[in-house]
This record gives sequence, structure tokens and C-alpha cells, in this order.
Amino acid sequence: MKALPVEPSNIPVAIGSRIRAARQSQRLTIEQVADATGLTKGFLSRVERDLTSPSVASLVTLCQVLSVSIGDLFAAPETHLTRRDDGPRISLGGQGIVERLLTARSERRLQILQASIEPRGRGESELYAVDCDVDVLHVVKGRIKLILTNEEYELEEGDTLSFPGREPHTWVNPTDEPVEVLWILVPAASR
Repeated sequence: MKALPVEPSNIPVAIGSRIRAARQSQRLTIEQVADATGLTKGFLSRVERDLTSPSVASLVTLCQVLSVSIGDLFAAPETHLTRRDDGPRISLGGQGIVERLLTARSERRLQILQASIEPRGRGESELYAVDCDVDVLHVVKGRIKLILTNEEYELEEGDTLSFPGREPHTWVNPTDEPVEVLWILVPAASR
């Protein structure tokens, strides 16, 4: 069997920012990491700024101290792009509304839903709740009324309202103009 000839790349691999992020997420100073690894602060600073590359032995030690895998430093970040109007349509109920999921279906940390609401469009007639910790409503264009159990909010373009995700609510577009909103659910609502 013939081997696939792959030319090596001279493009430097930038891992410094990931090393810095791992250190900072653990609230460690460069000095603390230097003491734990036996590497100098200056060397670690240059590694974090991608001005020098650590040896394999230094990288293994550094990853052990920072509790990260070497593979994670080199892995491409998982990304998901949804172009305007390309998100899959979903329906959480209501009248005169088109909803699209903007985040990946597999995303569990949060969901972003884009909603286009016709004039006088409305949510469910009964208050309903979404299974998430935090529900955020951001008005991109127009005006909308959000109705909670004991309160009502009139929101205008640019306004953002956060409330507990399991709080019963509904909404209405009280105007003769279309409304564009984003719903952000944290974490992603259970399916």
C-alpha cells in the first residue's frame, strides 16, 4: 500500500493563548506555574505569547500542572455558523410567529432563537414555561409586551429582559408593525 505523501507545514501552531487561558481559569499566576513546573517565568511568558515553543517534556509538565490534555491545545475549536434565515424552523407555539434555531442542535450550554412576529402576533393564550435556568428576551426591531405571572413589560428595540427560565410567561406584539426578537435560553431547553 502506498503512503499518502503529506508535506510538512512550516506554519507555527499557536497554543500560547490556550495555555494562558488554562492557567487563568485556575486562577494561577505565572510565578505559581513556574514554581510547579520548574520552568522560568520569562520562558512561560514567552510560551503564552507564542514567542517560543516548549519542548515536548516541558509541554507535558505544563499540561500536567494545568490539568489540560496536550491534544486539547492543538484541537481546532468546534464552531457552528448559521447564516441569516438558514436556521432550522422550530415552533414553540403562538400565532403569527416564525422561529428559527440559530445555535447548533447539539449545543447544550445555550440556545439562541430568532423570532419574526407579525403585527398583533401572540404567544400561547395560557402562560407557559421553558425548561431552562435563564430566559433572555432581546428586541432587535419593534415593540413587544412580555407577560409574567405578576408583571408585564413593554420592551422596545434594543431592550433586553432576563428572567428565570421556568417562570410562566407569554408575549404579544401589540402593534401593527412586525417585530424581530432573540430568545436566549441558558442552558439549552430540554427537548
